[in-house]
This record gives sequence, structure tokens and C-alpha cells, in this order.
Amino acid sequence: MAKRLADAVELQDFLRTAGTLTLADRRTLVQQALVLIEQNYVHLPLKVAMHAVSPVQRLRLLGLRLTRQTDTTMDPEWRFHAELSAIFHSVRDLHTNYLLPLPFSGKIAYLPFQIEEYYDGDERHYLVTKVVEGYSAPPFGTGAEVTHWNGIPIDRAVDISAARFAGSNPAASHSRGLQALTIRPLRIHVPPDEEWIVLTYADAHGITQELREKWRITGNLPPFVNADEVSIAAVAQGLDLGTDEIGRAIKMLYVPQAITAQETADVPGLTTEPAAPGAEVPTSMPGMFRARSVVTASGTFGHLRVFTFNVNDPDGFVAEFVRLAGLLPQNGLILDVRGNGGGHIFASEFLLQTLTPNVITPEPAQFITTPLNGRICAQHEQNPTGQIDLGPWCRSMQQALETGAVYSGGFPITPADGANAIGQRYHGPVALITDARCYSATDIFAAGFQDHKIGPVIGVDDNTGAGGANVWTHDLLKLLLELPEPAAGSPYLPLPGEASMRVAIRRTVRVRDLAGTPVEDLGVVPDHRHRMTRADLLQDNADLLQRAGRLLSGLPVRRLDVELGGAAGELELTLRTSLLDRADVYLDGRPRLTADLTREDLTLPVPGLADAQVIRVEGFHEGRLAAARTLLP
Repeated sequence: MAKRLADAVELQDFLRTAGTLTLADRRTLVQQALVLIEQNYVHLPLKVAMHAVSPVQRLRLLGLRLTRQTDTTMDPEWRFHAELSAIFHSVRDLHTNYLLPLPFSGKIAYLPFQIEEYYDGDERHYLVTKVVEGYSAPPFGTGAEVTHWNGIPIDRAVDISAARFAGSNPAASHSRGLQALTIRPLRIHVPPDEEWIVLTYADAHGITQELREKWRITGNLPPFVNADEVSIAAVAQGLDLGTDEIGRAIKMLYVPQAITAQETADVPGLTTEPAAPGAEVPTSMPGMFRARSVVTASGTFGHLRVFTFNVNDPDGFVAEFVRLAGLLPQNGLILDVRGNGGGHIFASEFLLQTLTPNVITPEPAQFITTPLNGRICAQHEQNPTGQIDLGPWCRSMQQALETGAVYSGGFPITPADGANAIGQRYHGPVALITDARCYSATDIFAAGFQDHKIGPVIGVDDNTGAGGANVWTHDLLKLLLELPEPAAGSPYLPLPGEASMRVAIRRTVRVRDLAGTPVEDLGVVPDHRHRMTRADLLQDNADLLQRAGRLLSGLPVRRLDVELGGAAGELELTLRTSLLDRADVYLDGRPRLTADLTREDLTLPVPGLADAQVIRVEGFHEGRLAAARTLLP
């Protein structure tokens, strides 16, 4: 990683290598963008209404201008990238992107420090919270309070930045605008206009200082998932690519010790001992999780940070989560998904079952009904590749030709059996922490957490990023009309220069009390709002964790441990419970026994136990399902 940073170049030197697209290349990119936005984009009617934009017309006008240009009179390439990027950004959808070609792809532009915000009462402040290892510009450093950016008051500078980058609600726009001041993935964003910035700040003694710093360009860490191939992980993508790129860049710049070649649950030598108060639990997936026991004024609780859902193996991801949660205090869990841009939708919705006794209903998803989407569904109605089954959507897509329905029927992307395969694993109360950078599969997770009433949601922003969709790349869409046999007249053409595009293809809607409500643009509104403090930024979320601890301390702590024992042919269940008054036992989905829990330790002979493939015990409190445990002997 040190070599990547050592090889970083200044912005002006990097831009000398850009500019290889021909006029024909540009026309192809605009024509393909029109295909995606006009015929695949599920949110087009919503975005036109909510944001008063017309991306289709803007693309047509850009295409018209290109017909009037020649190879010698065409605009500079940076201007073409800026215009096409602006059209995609205009819909305020972090799923729907123009991905710049070489030399921009795989690169990040960064300044060697990170800025975050906190509140003092109602007044917002901006603080330097991290600097790249080895960078020094005394008296500048961690704790410096930023007041101006290029001579602009910092609050206003953030607003100007926010106006340029996609954010589907005010909280999301502000958060993205702040983030983009110091780090930008060039795959998603055109390079900064300025070659350097001038930052005005108050140092540790309150003295006003200025820092002039140049933008640097370097290669980013590669993603774990290839979203362009026909695979379950690619087809079930729910990912804000920008946040994922930035997350990998931040890891490289500020926490290189968390970098691993792969993320797997199969690592020998990990501890099986419960975490001591204040201690961390080592994980085989440091890029995905951080688990620790935190001591608060209200008690000692688990704090489990989930950085991303962008994995190839959702079952292994859930298994590691369960292992970590099992080693943390069982009287309360603070589940923290701030800054999580999403990833594999299966991983996000599989995780919900581990925290609740209730059956999980995955969010249904809908296509917009266009002839092209209908062709794609029909080609994969029978799941010919073994990777993608679009059969459930086909009938409603066909009916739409008669009814004029805008959207197809809604069917879950996540298989319901997988979302309920292992059941509840953590029985203490759980509080979820979100922010405006939670997006896509993380929005789906937060919505499911709230819809299934798992626990309180604490937001450090007014709502989540509001990305309610499944996203497919242009390359994946092209492949879907080529497999298992190429379809005649496919509108998808190869893109030049390793450029690419992504589009929100299926929108997700909520379940239970908010059934049918779209997640896009609305997001998840927290039950409790916490404004980050200076202590949160400089003392590892000190006040935020105290707030979460107070909420958890007021919630019941239940226990339902189930042990299978006895001699062969005479197996029995031993239940160890707390705050439960009845237990029902199911064998392979059929009810076999109910018992009043007259004491906290009870052994029950259960007929047919020896032959059961799945044992499920449900614990009740005053007639309400309150805990469950699933055994797979």
C-alpha cells in the first residue's frame, strides 16, 4: 500500500495522459446511455417528477451536438465527460452512473486528510479527523477545525460540492458533498477543477492558519465482486459504487492493516473466548466487520460495525457475523452500518433473521415495463444460465402490454428460504445506527430492520441515503441478451476505452406496515436522531455509543438456549430461558410440543426428535413471540 501512495502523481500530470476517445466513441456512449435511461431505468418516472429533470432529452441534445462536430472540431474530452456525468448525476441516483474510461477507471483523487462534521448545540463545525500516515504540515493535523475552503466559508463550500454530486435527499446530498471535498473516485466523478486547494483552519491553540495542498492521483484497491459477469452476486447487486470505491480508498489511506487479499470465514486460530469489557474480537473479515465490547455508563454492550455487504459469499458473511455476535455481550448489541454503501442484497436480508424470532419477508422488487425489459425477462424465464431466474416477473410484464401498468409485479430478489434458514442467533436487544451514506442493500437492510420491528434505529442524519434498487451494469445487460444464445437485434453495443455504465433495474418497496412504499428518495427515517459531537469524532464515537447504551439498557434481555441431549432414540431438549413463559417445539415445520416455562432450566422429551432434520423452538412472553432458536442436527 505504501507503494501505491508513493506512486501518486499530481493532478496536472495525470490529466496529460487523458483524452483518447474518438468522436465515434463519444456517439456510442451517448447512444448506449439513451438505451439504459429510456428503456431500462426503473426510477425514470419518479426522478422526472421529484427532481424536475429530463435526462432523456439532455442525452438527445448531447447526441445532436455530436453530429455537428468533426474529429478536428469536437470539444475537449474533459468537457464531454463532464456533460455526460452531469446528465447521470441529474437524476440523483447513486445506482445510475456513467463510469469513466481509461485512464480514470481504477483511480482516486485525494487530499491527504479527512474532514468530518460535528455539532455544538445547533451549530455545525468541521474537523480534521484523519491524516495519511507520514504526512506532516505543522501545525495542521488531527483536531484542526476547518473554517474556509478556497476562501469560501466551509458550510457554503459543502453546499456547492453537494450540488454537483448525486444525493437523493438533502441529508444525503450534504453528506456526499462533504466527502467529495477530500476524496473522489475518478471512475464515478470527473477530476477536480482545481489543481490545489487552500484550507483555512484554527489550530490546537485557536490560531487561524492556512494550508495549501495539491490533489493527488493514485490507483485504488480492486473490488471484491465482479459486477459485469453473469453471477448471483452480480445479478443481486445493490451497491453505491462511489461509496464502495471510497471505502476501499479510505482503508488504503488510513487503515491499511485492515486490507486482506480475500474475505473468508474459514480462518484457523480465531478466538472462541467471549470479549472482555473494552476488548476487540479478531475477525477473518476485517474489511467487512469490526467487533468489540464497549463499556458505557449504562452497561457493557457489543458494538458490531458492518462496513459493507459487497461479498461473493453471503452465507459465509452471515456465519462470520453470527460468530462475532456470539462472542460479544449478550445483553445488548449496537449494530452500526454507517457509511455502508451496500453490496449483495442476499447478504443484507439474510442477516436480518439472526436478530429476530419473526419470519423475514424480503423486500419485493419491480421492473419498469418496457419492451426491452420484457425481452430480458423472457430470455431468462427458465433460468437457462443457472444464475438468474426472471420467471416470476414475466407474466406481469406481459400483462402490462394490456393494462398499461408502469411497473411489473413485485417479487423478492432474496430467496425467502435463505432469509429464514438459520433463524435467530442473537437474543439480546439490538439498536441499529445509520447515516446518510447508508445506501442500496444497506437501505434495504435498514428498512427490513425497521419493518420487522427488530429494535430502535438511531440516525446520525435525518434519513439514510435512500437507494432502493437492484443495479446492473451495461456489460451484464449485454450478456443477458447473449446467453444462453444471442438474441437478434440486441441494442447493447461494446463500450470504448473500458468505459461503462450502471442502471437501477429493479426498484425495491417496503413490507409490513409500510408495504408498497418505495425506498428510493425516501430512505429510512430513524426512530432517534443523534447529532455527532466533537467527542464522537475524536474519541471513537464516545457520545453516540453512550446514547445507544441508554436505549439498550431500557429494553428486555431475553435468553433462549437449546441443547440437544439424551441417549440415541431417547433424545430430549434442554431449554435455558429468561423472560419467557412458554415454549413451542416444531420438528421439520410441524408442531410437536408446547410447554409452560415454570423455571429457567427445563428438560423436555420430544417425540420424533431423533428423526428431525430441523428443530425450531419458539419462546413466548405474554402470548407474543419473543425469541426463537433453530437447530440443524
